[in-house]
Amino acid sequence: MNRKRITAIIQARIGSTRLPGKVMMPILGKPMLQHIVERLKSVGAIDKVVVATSDSRKDDRLSEFCDEYSIAFYRGSEEDVLGRFYQAAKDFGGEHLLRITGDCPLVDPLVVSRLIAYYFQNGFDFCGVATGAGVAGREVVGRYPDGLDAEVFSMDILTTAWREATSELHREHVTPFIWQQPERFRLGALYPDNDDYSHCRWTVDNLEDFKLVQWIYEQLYSINPCFGMEEIVDLLNRRPEKASGNRHFIGKEGYEEFWT
Repeated sequence: MNRKRITAIIQARIGSTRLPGKVMMPILGKPMLQHIVERLKSVGAIDKVVVATSDSRKDDRLSEFCDEYSIAFYRGSEEDVLGRFYQAAKDFGGEHLLRITGDCPLVDPLVVSRLIAYYFQNGFDFCGVATGAGVAGREVVGRYPDGLDAEVFSMDILTTAWREATSELHREHVTPFIWQQPERFRLGALYPDNDDYSHCRWTVDNLEDFKLVQWIYEQLYSINPCFGMEEIVDLLNRRPEKASGNRHFIGKEGYEEFWT
């Protein structure tokens, strides 16, 4: 039996409202985006890694960077992110797609591998790591840290969403059209084996977030460039004061718009 092809698509843009240019901010001499690309390329189940950015002039810098480092990329609508993601997937192929956002530089290759395996083993249409907006409407039980976000779904399901989604929310955020319809699609969520990490904020939306991630890289990258969640948790258990700088953002992510 032939292995299913998986294309990972990273949504990235320069024009972040809270921290402009964050995807190109340097961590140990490399843009944050480059670290995300390298982490995804280390996942054996992923066949291709693509950056999907906008056709706005602001994002010329991103396409130039991708060109320089031979990273596949697609440029499309700034407002219709679902359309941009769909066209990137269509151009670069892949029966199944992994969606990552450019604010997750600590994406864990091991967690991503587990997500992909869980998705196929259970025959889901869509499966996401249990963190972020996708599980914000559920009881807080055993979640992954915010910032380990990843979603895997079929090209067929993405095509359905692209054809049918009409609301601004659904066009701007790619997957809510899918995970807001559990009666229609077979949905899954990958939870940690034990413990709850919903008190951990490892995404990058603000300068405080970036400083934490930068420090984590400085401590762990030289030991293992693809360090994962377990190493970060162990590090922060030894240096708990480092995790306090961005903790006040937890619960203020605006996820309620997806569930009201």
